[in-house]
Amino acid sequence: MNSANGVGGARLLPWAGSGGKLCYLVTDGTGYLSRVADNIESVQLGMAGELLDHAADILADDKATSAQLRFLAARMAEALRDAHRIAESRGARLAVPVHDSDLVPRV
Repeated sequence: MNSANGVGGARLLPWAGSGGKLCYLVTDGTGYLSRVADNIESVQLGMAGELLDHAADILADDKATSAQLRFLAARMAEALRDAHRIAESRGARLAVPVHDSDLVPRV
């Protein structure tokens, strides 16, 4: 694990703590809370996919009201926030990539 998230060896969880603060779990990735986080991430991404389908329907409807569009925008912002947090969490758990320039011997 790298420490790109500022918390070396910790997993960013897919939910916020009190006051909207980020929550982290120090784990090897195999415990109960890791599995709960994995399941929640799966649900969040599935809901985002369903929301995209719903958004396509609403946006194709010429009779959609401004209230419906505001509601859709609010839900899409929530889904994007969740997906962004998931991407940050998963990205932080990836191994640091080796660049080709690191493989070339320096003279």
